[in-house]
Amino acid sequence: MPSAPPRFLALGDSYTIGEGVAPSGRWPAQLAARLRAEGIAVADPRIVAVTGWTTDELAAAMDAATFAPPYALVTLLIGVNNQYRGRGLDDYRGEFRALLERALALAGGEPRRTVVVSIPDWGMTPFARAQGRDAAAVAAAIDAFNAVNREEAEARGARWVDVTDLSRERGDAPDMLAEDGLHPSAAQYARWTQRILPAARAALARPR
Repeated sequence: MPSAPPRFLALGDSYTIGEGVAPSGRWPAQLAARLRAEGIAVADPRIVAVTGWTTDELAAAMDAATFAPPYALVTLLIGVNNQYRGRGLDDYRGEFRALLERALALAGGEPRRTVVVSIPDWGMTPFARAQGRDAAAVAAAIDAFNAVNREEAEARGARWVDVTDLSRERGDAPDMLAEDGLHPSAAQYARWTQRILPAARAALARPR
């Protein structure tokens, strides 16, 4: 019997579950499809993510879930709801660090197989404007949260991928947004996928 393809676990919130897009439009699904198109075997992603989750809510969901490590690729994108709810950076750092340690363990203790994705900037979206949000203030807060997750990722040898600039380039363009005017469209996720692809490719490569 042929061996099962390498498994992919994606941890996160609305950006990982792909709020407002078809399942095939989610970036983890697009990433798996792109890898397979390159001849890199990988299973469809298992996604543990729900719209609105903060770091502690993802941790609680992971406590209740059953996993079967090691996974060949584990991605982690979490924190926008911490920022949205006005939670502090110190709490985020501790909770993110604990989630990253769990992600690393689920990747078999291999940091090269763990990819942290930066938090996108929602501050220039129609949703944010309708709420009267200050785009510059949101951007500054997102940058502060991303500085934390980047530092924690790099300290542990995990890969870190920046998609925040992509979210800012055309963050308010209708074709880059789902119908809710907040979450990314499948077309925006395709841009993220292109950025994440090299890290995922390297994570799945056989060590020499």
